[in-house]
Amino acid sequence: MKISMLIGGAEATALDSRTFERRDPVTGEVATIAPAAGVADALAAAKAAAAAFPEWSQTGPGARRELLLRAADELEAMTPDIITTATAETGATAPWTGFNCTLAAGMLREAASMTTQITGEIIPANKPGTLAMAQRKPLGVCLGIAPWNAPIILGTRAVAMAIACGNTAILKASELCPATHLAIGEAFRRAGFPDGVVNVVTNAPEDAADVVAALIAAPEVRHINFTGSTEVGRIIAQKAAAQLKPVLLELGGKAPLIVLEDADIDAAVNGAAFGAFMNQGQICMSTERIIVVDSIADAFTAALAAKAKALPAGNPRDQVVLGSLVSTEAAEKMDRLIADAKAKGARVVAGGSRDGTIVEATVIDGVTPEMTIYSQESFGPVKPIIRVKDEAEAIRVANDTEYGLSAAVYSSNIQRAMAVADQIESGICHINGPTVSDEAQMPFGGVKDSGYGRFGGKAAVDAFTSLRWVTIEDPDQHYPF
Repeated sequence: MKISMLIGGAEATALDSRTFERRDPVTGEVATIAPAAGVADALAAAKAAAAAFPEWSQTGPGARRELLLRAADELEAMTPDIITTATAETGATAPWTGFNCTLAAGMLREAASMTTQITGEIIPANKPGTLAMAQRKPLGVCLGIAPWNAPIILGTRAVAMAIACGNTAILKASELCPATHLAIGEAFRRAGFPDGVVNVVTNAPEDAADVVAALIAAPEVRHINFTGSTEVGRIIAQKAAAQLKPVLLELGGKAPLIVLEDADIDAAVNGAAFGAFMNQGQICMSTERIIVVDSIADAFTAALAAKAKALPAGNPRDQVVLGSLVSTEAAEKMDRLIADAKAKGARVVAGGSRDGTIVEATVIDGVTPEMTIYSQESFGPVKPIIRVKDEAEAIRVANDTEYGLSAAVYSSNIQRAMAVADQIESGICHINGPTVSDEAQMPFGGVKDSGYGRFGGKAAVDAFTSLRWVTIEDPDQHYPF
């Protein structure tokens, strides 16, 4: 498939006509040929978004709502084609991409509903006869940088609320799924959005740093949001800080799932398996540390191992639960994590093998702090069980990480589970539910090295607007001189 960028409402190639290839991680065949944008192309997108901002920022909430609802409908209608594209580019299964499209359409509808909820307030003023107000105003051009792992969800999230708030947007597509991300822009185009409100830029991997740096530095760009690794997030935050531009960051995770001795073991196993192996564990919220109290650890481990062994892995075009990892490098990382854990005394109780980029659902028991998998985000279907003596140690281990995105606690005592959840350092925590969950209206984001700021609902209105103080005063008021 050969694609173009979307800049100023029109299909665009790179100004120097360069392209790059994205290959299918399973077959090795070329999945997509996309424009390899350079700095000049990035700046053209920024100018196109800036040119569209004055009119779009003055467009009424009803008109914005109608267009966003249309975009949701268009995205849903495109789902079969998007599934085919995403499978070829990322190795994802059809159910995962289909869920992406469903949730992303929900995000667009939630954004549509928020267009009339971008409210300010009246603030009591000390000056007699003065009406003082705080107004929420759009920021301008918002840059969204989205990853490949949940491409439609995260690509849509990067622009939806920004646009609902009256901003224009640039989606910097992932080099690993350019056509999948372009589909988001196509849904907006089909919905009838004015030219330049939504722009999609694609680039070759070797040009990513220059393209992103140019977009952050572009005077037209006033806000940046990034979802991806903590390492890259730090670089983006530093570059944005040099420009005094606000950033919303949703970064890496090492989500703990605590299973206390009074938990329903079957429920905890089901939640752990879903959180650990959905999309091959390639989700920022994926369960990355299964922390189990000793007294039930044997029973829990046996049950989770049995469930993991029953999960089919293979070509994502077949009827499987686990499809492909995104690259050979990602799959080889799983080998290293397994070998390191085994060499240091852990036991592989399920899985442990791979075929190319297909890695089995793997459970490693007896993981300890000196093992790499204890602290390093696997971003794959290789998951550690860490045994602890009691609740206090479970909390300590849960917090023994630089990350803090999602977490889960399983217990039949809700008051106890709430007390434990209150002590876990994370932006999200679920009681008797998996670490992987997302709803369009929820405040989504992390703490510590998992980033700052929140996507979703009213929290996203705060992120994508600024507060302006406006007064209406008595023209005949008294002055001291």
